[in-house]
Amino acid sequence: MTSSFDKRSRSLWMDVEVAPNARPFEGARSCDTIVIGAGIAGISTAYELAIQGQKVIVVDRGSIAGGISARTTAHLAPLCDDLTSEMIRLRGEEISRAFYESQAAAVDRIEEIQKTENITCDFRRLDGFLFQAPNTDSAIIDDEMDAVRKVGAPVHRLVGVEALAHCEQQHVLRYPRQATFHPLKYLQGLVSAIEARGGLLYAGTIVHAVEESGGDTVVVTADRGNITAAAAVVATNSPINNTVALHTKMAPYRTYAMAMRIKRGALPDALYWDTLDPYHYVRLQPGDGQTDYVIVGGADHKSGEADDADARFQALEAWARNLMPALGEVSHRWSGQVLDTIDYAAFIGRNPGQQRIYVHTGDSGQGMTHGVVGSLINSSLILGREAKWVDVYEPSRKTPSAIGNFLRENTTVVKNIAEYLAPGELSSLDDLKPGHGAIVRQGLSKIAAYRDDHGQLYKRSAACTHVGCHLHWNSFERCWDCPCHGSHFAADGTPLNAPAVSGLAQVD
Repeated sequence: MTSSFDKRSRSLWMDVEVAPNARPFEGARSCDTIVIGAGIAGISTAYELAIQGQKVIVVDRGSIAGGISARTTAHLAPLCDDLTSEMIRLRGEEISRAFYESQAAAVDRIEEIQKTENITCDFRRLDGFLFQAPNTDSAIIDDEMDAVRKVGAPVHRLVGVEALAHCEQQHVLRYPRQATFHPLKYLQGLVSAIEARGGLLYAGTIVHAVEESGGDTVVVTADRGNITAAAAVVATNSPINNTVALHTKMAPYRTYAMAMRIKRGALPDALYWDTLDPYHYVRLQPGDGQTDYVIVGGADHKSGEADDADARFQALEAWARNLMPALGEVSHRWSGQVLDTIDYAAFIGRNPGQQRIYVHTGDSGQGMTHGVVGSLINSSLILGREAKWVDVYEPSRKTPSAIGNFLRENTTVVKNIAEYLAPGELSSLDDLKPGHGAIVRQGLSKIAAYRDDHGQLYKRSAACTHVGCHLHWNSFERCWDCPCHGSHFAADGTPLNAPAVSGLAQVD
């Protein structure tokens, strides 16, 4: 029971195996840079270093590119996911302009690499449309247009989105030169390029520690051996090597996505977002023959604070069919996790207090472009070159204007720890049905209990092994979620997602 997620949740991309021959690491090796985490941030960083002649090693606890990067909807959109007007309010025009420039450069870099390496990944440039949601104020469109112009991005104001029903009179912003692609086909191509240059990738490898040793060495301790390197990059969605400095400045959110078939040509190829909060997002993916896929996402909530995926998918589908009546059957449903920082930019660069350990985390809904920005910044720092945009993403930065976001997000930890005083969700383990999980009190302790489809019972501690937060059952993914910092555990206690490294303790 150690697969990363239940098979019922499967994205449109997952039929592509990025590195099927990658095996667990064993023994001892050395390299120039070790990258921990094989999503788009880690693989892109390894690629940038490999093409400069570095000997790189990439390790991941699961399959290569089998984590959160496989659960994206892959919008390559360079403007702030939480609105440019909001970023300007928090960080000012200069930083917001640099943020846009860095994200646009990431899209350019993806376009360049897929051409250079001959990667067939459905990359294409297209328009993006931000449209006023029905029965909402159009002032948000006015404010956003002014903000986008301030950061230097091209934008055009329109009335109506002809492709969407009931939106003929809605206010709209059109953003040219957005893009999209098939993320796992792209990463598959990057892996081939890394391996062609002598890079090594290891799957199924749990890293327990990343430590600086002396002045010029980093030692990575894995479950079956050690790797020494001149530098290490921790790109594990949520970092495994930092307990407080970064985790208190970001929060995990679960987001939902689904793919539905549509006749080719029935919806123009573009990116679409509405102005609701949480907002909806839509894109096309080419299919076979005369059929394409429409990918719809949204319905976000704080990780672990809801367990109603079916209702959220029903709401997403109803919203989509109302605007796109030509939609056919649902083909895929999946969810993923977004780590939102308090000021909407990722943390990229040297880990606070260290010189040779670098970090990438906090993608804030823009994982694909943030991952590539991170590869450009961290590879430049490692190679001793001037790195652009470091002030935007500096991991040790403080944003006084975001104190409200900081306080709001960190109340989750206080409320969560108080849950240990509450009763269990079931009075007895006998009430736990096959295929279900629940928290059950046993004396002074809380148990995370799961009964599989065959009736076997798993009893584990309900305390996350990161900092001890109270876990919640996720019935759609069939895993335990930590609302505090984003750890996930399989029903048998196996850690699936950082920051947790150790498994849940078994309870007799």
